[in-house]
Amino acid sequence: MDIKANSLYQEMQSMALDVRPTTEAVPGIGKNPSGENFADMLANAVNNVNDMQRYSRETQKAFEMGVEGLSLADVMVAKEKSGIAFEATVQVRNKVLEAYKQIMNMPV
Repeated sequence: MDIKANSLYQEMQSMALDVRPTTEAVPGIGKNPSGENFADMLANAVNNVNDMQRYSRETQKAFEMGVEGLSLADVMVAKEKSGIAFEATVQVRNKVLEAYKQIMNMPV
């Protein structure tokens, strides 16, 4: 039995092209339903955490200056919200770095 490697390789390539699904054929692949870029979503999340921290500092200063209508509970809630948001952001960063390291260590 005589098998030519080159012709076998060409036949396998043509079969792979015939079978390969397009992004239109697979639902959910190749389309971003939210219409946002991941980088934009990440930037918005970081900016939101920054705004929460800024608000926490402002309420703390306002309470120290004796602004009426602002209770200690409001200041503590704002501080805890910003702290939790910051911790969540750090955890997401750690998971992304861990995934990046795993991908970089994969054999090619």
